[in-house]
Amino acid sequence: MSSRERILGRVRRALADVPADEVPYEEAVSRDYLREHGRRTTGETVELLAENLVDYRAVVHRCDAEELPLLVLRLLAERGSQEVLVPPGLPPEWLAGAGPVRVHDRAADTAGRLDRVDSVVTGCAVAIAETGTIVLDGSPDQGRRRISLVPDHHICVVRVPDQVVSSVPQALERLDPTRPLTWISGPSATSDIELDRVEGVHGPRTLEVILLG
Repeated sequence: MSSRERILGRVRRALADVPADEVPYEEAVSRDYLREHGRRTTGETVELLAENLVDYRAVVHRCDAEELPLLVLRLLAERGSQEVLVPPGLPPEWLAGAGPVRVHDRAADTAGRLDRVDSVVTGCAVAIAETGTIVLDGSPDQGRRRISLVPDHHICVVRVPDQVVSSVPQALERLDPTRPLTWISGPSATSDIELDRVEGVHGPRTLEVILLG
């Protein structure tokens, strides 16, 4: 007997006493939860996003398309970055001008090589105001999941207001569940039993979000 057959056999035994006329799970569980909490204008939704990002210890910046390249270069310079990781589809104008050495993401790059890169710049798939969450889905301007998890400094550009939604249900409607989704609520952090917060454990120690309007 294979492992698969053993597992399926256990499932069948566990379900043996379930009445045939029992309401299916997808019908039994209520789906009438709120799609968003309160009514907000587009501007108020963006402000809520910024507020919750800061609450999660992300650093928030605002600029327009013309200001973006200079802002990104300034943030990299302030960080002292010598190398910046660049996804394959990152708009070239976001990193225009002189600056750190651009390291292009390659499948051959090991985690050790990525760890030597100081910063990474990406776009995002969607940003959720109510939770202060940025979602990446591996699109060309975001790259593979690991390039946003290994470098210690992540600059993420959110196009405002097109990529901003109020709630998680609204975000899920925009996302493809078959893609590699990375949900980011502030810089990587964890706490032990004494509630001592440690940042940079399983992702960037510093998250800077640029609201591009």
